[in-house]
Amino acid sequence: MLIDLKGKVGLVVGIANEHSIAYGCSEKFHEAGAELVITYLNEKAKPYVQPLATALKTPLFLPCNVQNEDELKAVFENIRQKWGKLDFMLHSIAFASKADLSGRVVDCSKAGFLDSMDISCHSLIRMAKLAEPLMKEGGSILTMTYYGSQKVILNYNMMGIVKAALEASVRYLASELGKSNIRINAISPGAIQTRAASGIPNFEAYIKAETAKTPLHKLVDTGSVGNLAAFISSSAGSDITGQVYYIDAGYSIMG
Repeated sequence: MLIDLKGKVGLVVGIANEHSIAYGCSEKFHEAGAELVITYLNEKAKPYVQPLATALKTPLFLPCNVQNEDELKAVFENIRQKWGKLDFMLHSIAFASKADLSGRVVDCSKAGFLDSMDISCHSLIRMAKLAEPLMKEGGSILTMTYYGSQKVILNYNMMGIVKAALEASVRYLASELGKSNIRINAISPGAIQTRAASGIPNFEAYIKAETAKTPLHKLVDTGSVGNLAAFISSSAGSDITGQVYYIDAGYSIMG
């Protein structure tokens, strides 16, 4: 089997509900034989995530607000105590206030910018630091980005700037952690109807336009993204690091 994660331990941060990209990836990780640690944002989010964690047969289901350093450190400490190692990690979280998504970038507040950068980008750096000592024999770290990091996308606004910083972080982290055989990559899916995407104004219209523009004339789904994530996280992707992989039915090649 090309994608084989048997005996591997993976951490997934970012499942909000069954439509989340993080959940689509988790299903594929689980199918490939991995044991998963699943986190949830807070008590309000927990009832939506807990049935999914149960379906994935996760041994650890933990709270993780990345702005709470104690919670974040506790996740990795629990992994250390149970397995003593971590083989792969998926960072699939992003945040921008509605005002900063719908308003002009030039009008964004300092507080809004810092919050968005902290949750969507700097959290990856902090998590990589905590994962490093657990990836004693190497490992794979993945994050999720979007084409709005490269081109101006209507109503993506400040999140495009944050995703550009995220992609740059992937390259620098890959360079620094490569000596420990830790690989870091980003996946850039096309438009998918997720809870996060629902906050983008006129997203339905954007989906229709993207479907018409892609060479394959369709949208990708979370399962397709999960297949790519599982491949990169497995030994089959052992020579892949520092890259951004588009999975968007070809949308990004079109002018």
